[in-house]
Parts: sequence; structure tokens; C-alpha cells
Amino acid sequence: MKPQTHHDNEDVEVESEEKQNGEEIEVDEERLPSQAMATHEVIRQEGEKELERDAMALLWSAIAAGLSMGASLVAKGIFHVHLNELPGGFLLENLGYTFGFVIVILARQQLFTENTVTAVLPIMHKPTPGNIGLLLRLWGIVLAGNLIGTAIAAWAFDVMPVFDEPTREAFLKISLKVMQNPPLEMFANAIISGWLVATMVWMFPAAGSAKIVVIILMTWLIALAIFYLVFNGTLPWQEFIWPFALPTLAGNICGGTFIFALLSHAQIRNDMSHEKKARAAEEAKKR
Repeated sequence: MKPQTHHDNEDVEVESEEKQNGEEIEVDEERLPSQAMATHEVIRQEGEKELERDAMALLWSAIAAGLSMGASLVAKGIFHVHLNELPGGFLLENLGYTFGFVIVILARQQLFTENTVTAVLPIMHKPTPGNIGLLLRLWGIVLAGNLIGTAIAAWAFDVMPVFDEPTREAFLKISLKVMQNPPLEMFANAIISGWLVATMVWMFPAAGSAKIVVIILMTWLIALAIFYLVFNGTLPWQEFIWPFALPTLAGNICGGTFIFALLSHAQIRNDMSHEKKARAAEEAKKR
């Protein structure tokens, strides 16, 4: 009798041609038509793993990511207090934004903005209703967990006597400054941020040991150009949801998914077609 696997228990499995044929995704660059396709397949393989993860594991990982992103606000606030008057203080202050991303990505925690490209590539490859449902499941769980984590972090910063008054005021100033942008600007900024985060994810397979450098440079650029972040406890929930959360969410999805993932998938479609033809030719010779 065949042992029941984790995916059998949860009935959560991505539909793909490789699974139908009992094969693994080919990620060896030497056996693929181009380096771009090798990068695409590495990320698609990672995306399938994320889509198939247990719901509670995703939720706890997403909550941890939300908490970890609080490190960005902590670092930026501390730098703002101590470096604001220095020449180039703006550049150094925004370096603080990178801290949360370094923790989240290297600790393999679930962050919504990162999943706008990683989890989408399997759906681009095979856009079935089942795969789309898995994507929406992943996005819903991760987004909810991120919001819970950031809310806990914001509450802790506001209530617990950890930081001095100037630093707490810096947290508030940074957060309120973000909330001053109109919804259309929030949306446009989030498109660019989603694009840059997706670009960062695309660079990871080739980055190797320089991965942390890629994280710092790309997220520092986001902070310098745009910067948006967390909760703060002085505004009601409805003002967080609009004009901040909904336009930012839509922009992230547009930038990371509908622009970057579509273009990234489009550039290797011909490579995939050539690979299928080559495999078919090899099988025909064997016969």
C-alpha cells in the first residue's frame, strides 16, 4: 500500500507538467536553453514549494516576517535620531530600512511582497483553477500573518518602555510621513516597490554568497526612492486601510505580478517551447 504523503493529507499540490509525468523541474543551466530559463525554473520550483506548504506553517512564518519587518522601523528610527544632522544623514537613515528585509529573507520567513513573483511563476506556467486557488490561499494567509505581525510590533513599540522618547517620536514621524501620500501616489510607489522586490528575487539564484548585498542594495533603493512601512498606533484602522493599505497592496501585486512576473515568464516562453521540441525529438529517436 502506498504511504500517504503530506500533500495527500492536505490535498494541496501544484498542477504542473512535471508532476503529471512524474518528473522534477529541470534547473541545471547546462541542460536548459538559456541562463534566464534556469533562473526562471529555480524560482518556479521554490514557488511550488511555497504554494504546497501547510497553512499553519505559512501563517506562523508570515507573523514572524511581520514582526521581523519591525526591525526596519527600529533601525530607521534610531538612525534618524542620531544621524539626522550629519552630512548624508538621509542616506544613512534609510539604510535602516534594509534590516527587516535581511532578517526576513535570510530566515526564510513569508513576506507578501516577495511572494508576488515567487509563487506566481507556477501559475504562469500552468494557469489552472486549482493553481490559482493555491495562489490566493497563499496570498491570503501570508498577508493576514504579515498584518498580525506588524500590528504586534507596532503595539510593542508603542507600549513597552524599550525606546527613549526621541526614538519613539521618530517612529511616529516616519509612520505619519508615509500616511500623508494620496492614494494614487501610494499605488504608484507600490508598483515600483513591487517591481524592485521582484527584481531582487530574480537576482537571488545568480547572487550566491552575495545575496545579502543584493538585499541591502535593492531595499535601500526602495527606501531612498519611496519608503512605506508599518502601523502606528495614533490612527484608526479605517485610515490605515484607506488611503494606505489597499492602494499599496494593489500596487505591489501590479508591480510584482502583472508586470515583472508576466515579462519574466514571457522572455523564456520560446526557450520552453524549444526545450519541449528537443525532448520530443530525443524520445522519438529512442523509439
